[in-house]
Amino acid sequence: MKIHISVLCILFFILGKAQKTEQKDNFVKDNFTKKEFYIPMRDGVKLFTAVYIPKDISNKNKYPFLMQRTCYSIAPYGESEYKTKVGPNTYLMKDKYIFVYQDVRGRYMSEGTFTNMTPQVERKTKKDVDESTDTYDTIEWLLKNVKDNNGKVGQFGTSYPGFYTAVGTLSQHPALVASSPQAPISDFWNDDFLHNGRFMLGYFRTFPVFGVQKTQPEKQAWYMDSFIKQTSEDGLKFYRDMGTLKDGYEKYYKNNFFMTEIMNHTNYDEFWQKRGLLPHLKNISHAVMTVGGWFDAEDLSGPLNIYKTIEKTSPKAKNTIVMGPFSHGGWSQEQGKHFHSETYFGDSIATYYQKNIETKFFNHYLKGNTKEDAGLPEALMYDTGAKAWKEFASYPPKNAQKVNFYLADKTLKKTSGQGYSEYYSDPNNPVLSSDHLKDFNGFTPKNYMSEDQRFAVGRPDVLTFTTDVLTDDITFAGEIMAKLNIASTSTDADFAVKLIDVYPEDFKPAEKKEGVIYGNYHQMVRSEIMPARFRNTKEKGEALVPNQKTAVNFRLQDVVHTFKKGHKIQIQISSTWFPLFAINPQKFMDNPNFANKEDYTKAFIKVYDDSSIEADVLK
Repeated sequence: MKIHISVLCILFFILGKAQKTEQKDNFVKDNFTKKEFYIPMRDGVKLFTAVYIPKDISNKNKYPFLMQRTCYSIAPYGESEYKTKVGPNTYLMKDKYIFVYQDVRGRYMSEGTFTNMTPQVERKTKKDVDESTDTYDTIEWLLKNVKDNNGKVGQFGTSYPGFYTAVGTLSQHPALVASSPQAPISDFWNDDFLHNGRFMLGYFRTFPVFGVQKTQPEKQAWYMDSFIKQTSEDGLKFYRDMGTLKDGYEKYYKNNFFMTEIMNHTNYDEFWQKRGLLPHLKNISHAVMTVGGWFDAEDLSGPLNIYKTIEKTSPKAKNTIVMGPFSHGGWSQEQGKHFHSETYFGDSIATYYQKNIETKFFNHYLKGNTKEDAGLPEALMYDTGAKAWKEFASYPPKNAQKVNFYLADKTLKKTSGQGYSEYYSDPNNPVLSSDHLKDFNGFTPKNYMSEDQRFAVGRPDVLTFTTDVLTDDITFAGEIMAKLNIASTSTDADFAVKLIDVYPEDFKPAEKKEGVIYGNYHQMVRSEIMPARFRNTKEKGEALVPNQKTAVNFRLQDVVHTFKKGHKIQIQISSTWFPLFAINPQKFMDNPNFANKEDYTKAFIKVYDDSSIEADVLK
């Protein structure tokens, strides 16, 4: 049975790197001694921790700690069972550190109850704990109980472990000198499961991982029986047969606590607010290197927002951001000729990052002079159009200016128009998010982030606005705003906006995949969805007044992308994006997650010519 590549990507993090590696490399076992401990937290809960200690450690040869806290298992368990690889990359592994892995509360061998995106708490008593206090208590225990450490601690993690790294920056432990949150979650309202509050249906198969509590210490995943079994290579069939989101919830996940929380909390209420990390990121004084991928379908906003927040609130932090042409966690695995989906971006890009950026960061702050800057760029950003790394002294770049591209007369131009464009949206016949049907069987979406969008052009429920052929290069570098002025015959609607790079008709790439037609390729550069119900405030939905002109403004995710001379810039707009996102019934409801088929409402939707896309464009 073939396993979809995005399933492998998720299992890579769930089961741990070592379990997916079949190399017979004994470096870890030959050079490290493994110890396992239950480390007590201040409220008495004990967290299971594995520590890999270099065999040549001594009073004259001390090592720093490099730690990862995870909800995805620190297997293999047992002091005689070793990971095949330790640390963020092989260069750091061979440089040797005291590598620490810990199961967080309620996961695998640790005690306690698991909470998704554990809220930060006000600490009044010893029983007031969160992930930052657990980080502090773990560091304190390690310093006192592992001999011959050099008194410095670093932390790293990708995806959910990236969140634990980011929140760990708030521990304020003086020994913590370097943190690298990678693909971190910053706010569940706009990362992973929700985008501006719209449920990401493409995550539907992941919920056993996050919504089933264990009842005893576990060395294996206790939730495996809850996974939905694949029945066809045509992954779209599953979502069509499922019916509404309500139908899928009641059939598969009625007893899944996390899915129930998502279903019941459709607004940005207290439940989501207290799980938001960004308001707490203050007074950080150590070195932080946040890492992300421009094609990360899971956690793109997290790295960008964490970096920007720390930049504003923590002037003492040595703050760096790295964004490469990667999918979720792709910087951790070298793939030689680096493709995302069907687009080639260069050779050995992950190795470049690991060797020249990540290793330099940790070696400097953990083994060198912590008080001095490591000499890394403030922002190292890969230009996904020019296919090259670019360095910026600040991000967004100070030499970028905001330019409006108006959506008028089916074109993108610098001046506004007086009319409107109109499309017909039917929730019963939604616009597809991809034409690769196998991808819909995956745990999480992946390829759609740079996928060819020609399949959507020409549909009556998709508006397309395109520039003339560019006579010069134009580089978008920074934030993008969709500033839409719309009117709908319905009382609710979503707006999915895609930014697309249209290749020349005779385009021939440096490297290509067999069977792909690259001439006139419509490569998606960035996209986002916005429910009109949250246009004024995300704390409470608000109905549209039918046929009334209304502003719907929202941020797309950032880009650094050069649209090359001879290419065209395109915007596509639709109100369905299935099955990537759950369908909006287009009838205003207090909680659209519980919409029935009879609530689905067809609508004619106008986008006025004074609508625009505002982009940061390099001068």
